[in-house]
Amino acid sequence: MNPLLIPLFPLQSVLFPGGYLQLQVFEPRYLDMVERCHKAGLPFGVVSLLEGGEVRQRVARQASFAPERFNLLGTLAHIQVLEKPQAGLFKLRCVGGQRFKLLSSEQAPHGLWSGQAELLAADTDVAVPADLAPAAELLQTLLHQLEQGAAALDLPLQPPYRWGDCGWLANRWCELLPLAADERQRLMQLDNPLLRLELVADQLDRLQIRPR
Repeated sequence: MNPLLIPLFPLQSVLFPGGYLQLQVFEPRYLDMVERCHKAGLPFGVVSLLEGGEVRQRVARQASFAPERFNLLGTLAHIQVLEKPQAGLFKLRCVGGQRFKLLSSEQAPHGLWSGQAELLAADTDVAVPADLAPAAELLQTLLHQLEQGAAALDLPLQPPYRWGDCGWLANRWCELLPLAADERQRLMQLDNPLLRLELVADQLDRLQIRPR
């Protein structure tokens, strides 16, 4: 498969396939990119930052900006909703698509990053084994509790629910658990969905989170 040229949005967070991402966009470098992606029905790439901030920072007393570095493996973000509450501000609701690996990247003079990316295969469907079923039961309980106090579209989990699929279940837990950024990135990069869920189950045991 030929590499794709995609615009990049470095963030302090990790986007998982099937996950939901809400953004407020106000930097000029992203306003134009987001509008072009939305009009064309194309995704942009979310990569987690290793150095630098989400908002471009000018170096004090220098005619330059603070460096930005990010992980080479990220996730495509597909725009579902784009709102423009005021001039110079977009509110986005995106869903995570395929993972990708950056082969190269470059930054334009106005600060926007883009890269040549190779799409990675989606998780294979792997049924949740019996010994990991409590992770699904606990997540269903948690969702039921969240539904009592939040609007449906604000919930961190959205249908279609795939309680019996290792990859989907592991990804949703990875988004909810209090993990360090590098650990979240490591789990997202794993190609084995069963192993990802096993590691999530270890985290649940470590945090003593169990079904009630």
